[in-house]
Amino acid sequence: MAFNRPTLAELIDRTKTDFEDRLTGGGSLLRRAVVKVLARVYAGAFHLIYGFLAWIFKQVFPDTAESFYLRKWSNIWKITPTPADYAAGPIVIVGTIDLTPIPINTVLQRSDGKQYKTQSAAALASLTATVSVIALDAGVDGNLDAGTKLTLLEPIAGVTSEATVDTAGITDGVDEEGDPSLLERLLARIQQPPSGGNDNDYEQWARSISGVTRAFALPLYSGDGTVGLTFVLDDNMGSIIPGAPKVAEVQAYIDSVRPATADVTVFAPVGDALNFTIALSPDTSAIRASVTAELTDLLRRETAPGQVMLLSHLRQAMQTGAGDGDSIMSVPSADVSPSAGHIPVMGTVTFI
Repeated sequence: MAFNRPTLAELIDRTKTDFEDRLTGGGSLLRRAVVKVLARVYAGAFHLIYGFLAWIFKQVFPDTAESFYLRKWSNIWKITPTPADYAAGPIVIVGTIDLTPIPINTVLQRSDGKQYKTQSAAALASLTATVSVIALDAGVDGNLDAGTKLTLLEPIAGVTSEATVDTAGITDGVDEEGDPSLLERLLARIQQPPSGGNDNDYEQWARSISGVTRAFALPLYSGDGTVGLTFVLDDNMGSIIPGAPKVAEVQAYIDSVRPATADVTVFAPVGDALNFTIALSPDTSAIRASVTAELTDLLRRETAPGQVMLLSHLRQAMQTGAGDGDSIMSVPSADVSPSAGHIPVMGTVTFI
């Protein structure tokens, strides 16, 4: 039976009644009796104690614990929050003098002061050079779209002061793992303990890598003793499909923890853009944003490589976003059935 915490008013009434019973044998106290004041003071103290006990109760269970205590629980179960990671990617530098050298660790800055440094030395070839840079501070804020401008912090003779982020963008910057994701992994560890290399083990191992939000194990991927493992980066700006460096990072970690006899292949899934055509009534910017957010959330929750995405679920998410209004989805018009190794990713939403 659940315990109902008494309200402050109930505690005042109980304390006053207790004073009356003990001092008058059940009679009434005078209107301005000092014990009525004492009853309020004691009830206030009791109310704080009840509140503290209610707060403690939440901390002794991982699924209701606050951030600090959630991390203590995670530490007990050896679940470490994935750290923030640095955004990196190519930029194009243009100059006026051919073969001008660009030193390693050359610092560039974007308009809001966020800084990046070159990861290798380069030289202008035909007055341009493509060089990889990495953010000086870890986190998702370091990600940049293609075409973003960066400025040299210190000028280099023969090089223009402004550089441009290449078509690949600057990506893979992620923040430290938040509480919802950490709790999800902790509960998975408690409810699905390690089993020496089953599907869940591989998925949990992959999710312990910074930026990995979902992972999918494929038993008997290439025959007996083989496992396929693919994953996505839902919090990455731009594409959720991992690049080669992140695939190599996950592969290296899996190789360090997998059973000795397992042959594991880690690979990136192929993202199939899932486009939508939707008619709304009423049609407002707020409703459009709500519908797009609901569809994006659904794809994150329910998509998996080679797994059918039900049209009924897509329409339900659309209607949830539309609220009380009317909504019609003409594209897609049937269940989405991706090929093996392919996963639907959010495409373009066209409102008509």
